[in-house]
Amino acid sequence: MKHIYKTNAFVGYVSHSIYQLNTLRVAVLAVVLTICTTLSAQFTIMVTGVPMNTPNNAQIFLSGNFNSWSPASSSHVLTNLGGGKYMITINPAPGQVEFKFTRGSWATVEGNLGGLTQPSHKVFYNGQPKTVEVVILSWPDLMGGGTGLGPTNGSVNVLNESYFIPQLNRTRRIWMYLPPDYGINPGKRYPVLYMQDGQNLFDPTDSNDWMIDEAMDDLAQGGDPGCIIVGIDNGGAYITNEYSPWANPSLGGGEGKEYVEFIVNTLKPYIDNNYLTLSGRDYTGIMGSAMGGLISMYALIEYQDVFSKAGIFSPIFSFNGPKMAQHIASVGKLNDVRVFFLAGALEPSYITNGMEEVIDAMIMAGFDLSEVNISTPIDGDHSTWFWAREYPKAYQWLFEYDQAAVSSHEAAIETLQISAFPNPATTWVQLKGDDLDQNMMVQIIGMDGRVWYNSFQLGTQTIWTGDLPRGAFSLSVTDMQGRTRAIQLIHE
Repeated sequence: MKHIYKTNAFVGYVSHSIYQLNTLRVAVLAVVLTICTTLSAQFTIMVTGVPMNTPNNAQIFLSGNFNSWSPASSSHVLTNLGGGKYMITINPAPGQVEFKFTRGSWATVEGNLGGLTQPSHKVFYNGQPKTVEVVILSWPDLMGGGTGLGPTNGSVNVLNESYFIPQLNRTRRIWMYLPPDYGINPGKRYPVLYMQDGQNLFDPTDSNDWMIDEAMDDLAQGGDPGCIIVGIDNGGAYITNEYSPWANPSLGGGEGKEYVEFIVNTLKPYIDNNYLTLSGRDYTGIMGSAMGGLISMYALIEYQDVFSKAGIFSPIFSFNGPKMAQHIASVGKLNDVRVFFLAGALEPSYITNGMEEVIDAMIMAGFDLSEVNISTPIDGDHSTWFWAREYPKAYQWLFEYDQAAVSSHEAAIETLQISAFPNPATTWVQLKGDDLDQNMMVQIIGMDGRVWYNSFQLGTQTIWTGDLPRGAFSLSVTDMQGRTRAIQLIHE
């Protein structure tokens, strides 16, 4: 019996040992599986396109909520795969992953297609292997934004340092002011005011600063719904040519028609396709002083279907003699307008005399006095301080009936459900979506404003992209119903 007992005890001991061994094996296996799962559960980010002006030797860093938003973490440098493609793999904690790309500092952070601040990319990560594809649309610091331009307000940036003007075959710096609440409510859209002499509008280091950004921010605090301001630098040596529609025999001029065509046919479509604008004429204004007032008045009369309001400060209509008044008489009233005329009592008589002649021409052409506001402060002279002081009053009168919200009419017009394939593209691209069996206006516009493709064609027709350089573009499509769509197109 002892022998049998010992044997059973031994068997029991062996069985217990085997149980412990199996338990240990299960535990080890669980640890191994956990390690393998952790190693394989990675978050990969593929950058499939970068701006054309990305330096060849640039290092691109990933910054996010997983590395305390460090803009130059040595552990988060992307691998350059060539051809404008980069990759990085990280192991963040499950949850929402937020990130941006930099070239090593917050001064070199990525931007959107217009060169403005890019919101953080946000992706939900469930802990399982995941790959996302992202395109870096711009480097604002390489487009002129925030470099050497003085300490501008945070709502101001440079759209492009050298925006191409195809009508005149030259380039120009374009400024952008966005309201303080811009982008907070994606359904909210804003009227737009196009202003001349852009270099004098926003930069406090310039003695001629109009302080437009400060004025607009103050108005916003007082309840104004907001307005996008687009400032176009004057052309320096070209200013008299571009700001005058007709030639002056001794002083030059005569390129104003092409300059206004640039605003209407090139710049405005780009702004409407890439920003939260109310694109209709009721919400679009133009403003300028001196020669800028001359060309702004011409734009309003020539394109009454595009602009409904104008701020005309100290206009030099005498540069072209009676031609502005004659032009108003020739074109006539095509739509209701609002024009704020400003001239100080201390200005030269040719300023006030020319303004009165133009106002008389408007009345004779059928415009009503209610469409005109005439302001002649007794202390005003031909200077920037005067225009800056009077700007808020003019803006409020011009835009007092506008509401920065999307009406059902606007929303219907601006919705066109199409996409582009393939994207990224190489030699061709096609539109995908409904209602393509109709003629459409198709444009491909570079970030510098250059129009690479401009065709009125069937929506089903192939779009040639073989001559595009590598980088990001805006593919703009407008159908016969006026619906528009801007697609971010990447060319490899």
